[in-house]
Amino acid sequence: MFGVLYACMAIRHGEFDRIQSVLDDADADGPLTAREILDLLDEHDEDFDSAHRVATVLGRRAQTGEVEVIREQPYRYALADETN
Repeated sequence: MFGVLYACMAIRHGEFDRIQSVLDDADADGPLTAREILDLLDEHDEDFDSAHRVATVLGRRAQTGEVEVIREQPYRYALADETN
């Protein structure tokens, strides 16, 4: 059971790293929607299933403070500033 949990956590960690890397490379200004992030991922040949998956990955990281979720319509996501 713990091996499965560890594997799921590692997969999620890898997904977040891929998102973070693309957003860093794209030098995106301001918070983006999950759809906008998915489009950037597609442009950088990173395969994600859906905008919902992007939102899920980022929403989980919001619990640890690595991502800020702006709860507007639609939700927007901003990665925490690493310089703070």
